[in-house]
Amino acid sequence: MTAGKGDELVPHPVKDQLPGVDYCVNSNPSWAEAVILGFQHYLVMLGTSVIIPTIIVPQMGGGNVEKAQVIQTLLFVAGLNTLLQSWFGTRLPVVIGGSFRFIIPAVFIALSNRYNTYLDPRERFKQSMRGMQGALMIASVLPILAGFFGVWRIVTRFLCPLSMAPLVLLLGIGLYQQGFPLLAECVEIGLPELILLILLSQFIPHMWKLKQPLFERFAVLLSVGIMWAFAAVLTVAGAYKNRPLQTQFSCRVDRSGLVSGASWIRFPYPWQWGTPNVDAGEVFLMLAAAFVSLVESTGGFIAAARYGSATYCPASVLSRGAGWLGLGMLLNGLWGTGSGATVSVENVGLLALTRVGSRRVIQISAAFMLFFSVLGKFGAILASIPLPIIGALYCVLFALMSAAGFDLLQFCNLNSYRTKFLLGFSIYMGLSVPQYFNGYVITTGRGPVQSGSAAFDQIMQVLFTSPAAVAGIIAYFLDITLARRHPLTRKDSGRHWWAKFKYYGRDPRSEEFYSLPYGLSKYFPSV
Repeated sequence: MTAGKGDELVPHPVKDQLPGVDYCVNSNPSWAEAVILGFQHYLVMLGTSVIIPTIIVPQMGGGNVEKAQVIQTLLFVAGLNTLLQSWFGTRLPVVIGGSFRFIIPAVFIALSNRYNTYLDPRERFKQSMRGMQGALMIASVLPILAGFFGVWRIVTRFLCPLSMAPLVLLLGIGLYQQGFPLLAECVEIGLPELILLILLSQFIPHMWKLKQPLFERFAVLLSVGIMWAFAAVLTVAGAYKNRPLQTQFSCRVDRSGLVSGASWIRFPYPWQWGTPNVDAGEVFLMLAAAFVSLVESTGGFIAAARYGSATYCPASVLSRGAGWLGLGMLLNGLWGTGSGATVSVENVGLLALTRVGSRRVIQISAAFMLFFSVLGKFGAILASIPLPIIGALYCVLFALMSAAGFDLLQFCNLNSYRTKFLLGFSIYMGLSVPQYFNGYVITTGRGPVQSGSAAFDQIMQVLFTSPAAVAGIIAYFLDITLARRHPLTRKDSGRHWWAKFKYYGRDPRSEEFYSLPYGLSKYFPSV
């Protein structure tokens, strides 16, 4: 095959900062546009905030009222954590929401034998929530110490594009079970939502040129609004009247039970469920989930920096972010959300979809979280969007998150066999190991590790069911041990591209993107 006359046979240039972003971390759209974009981010993070309580609250003995209260609490704390992370943490445009990695510890605690003595469902719910709170508050010490004492700074200084690519890639791909399988629970609204979202965000902008990027920037709001209205019409028309209960729950807009269970006005507050209690085995289980969340959030920070057109995060900034993530988990424990904190993967994907990486937009979304968490009925109406619509969003947003992992490979030598082995093996094991652990539970009802200690068995289940954590840890280990002293390894791994960002002061752009507000960098300098 011959090249065309005008073709330039050279590789695409490597970019420290992602081009084509309309608003980077420090630049802001108009206030009106920022508010709409902030609401869109709030809408996207609602999915996880509803799914997690929907799974764990029934196991705790709670009903619709308790589920609505936990959702309100989770939203409230997510708003606080997002503001704290964007002000004093990494300062990146990331939403700090609930984490799926804490579901296993939460369910383990909820099903603990010591709560079987409580016959009243409400009291059992409160007691099991107190157990989660105590375990999570102690587990939060791990990221707090790792972040603020500089341990995570030492760990992340050994990162390079090659070792980070599998972690970031599987942050999105590893959540494939939350994508199309969730959509397929009600195909007649989920699939049209997916098609409409792709049309609005990808095809129409190229076919219909407008002065303002209306469709690609607000595709989520437009598509969700249309399909939510369509689902409401089907519900009112009685399309699901004689369908199975599971179909009705997935497709109808009035089956979530959130609107009836939510209060008009309710302020979540610390220790609202009572005084937390502690069990040693449950603490170690939460520690495992906190570690996995820390690893995954590090990948989320790096992807958000990329989509916000910022430079690579210096190690000290990642460590600072880890510390504030740990404080976020402490707040989760104090308020009682049933889940720890992590970087919201879907919101990072939304940065790419909208091409708006503005920090202000994320802070406005945090304000929406706080507002709707207090005004329960209004928040519950939005949270009652059928989950198959959320699943359709995930198909696009998780894919864009994964694309940030491919993006890092531009810094690496893909003609190196060391690169090929490290990438292929870590990604393959990141998919295969969790599949084995999850499949074993499905077929036998318990995990493959059977040591005699239920808590230890569940710890292994938490550690090895995160595709991103498994792939990231394997890639990190191989990169620092395999042919480390070979003269070509440094360039093949892309270390020479990130060397100037290893320390905070080596590149002047680090100050532009990551300096603390209000002159606090003077008192808390990054190194």
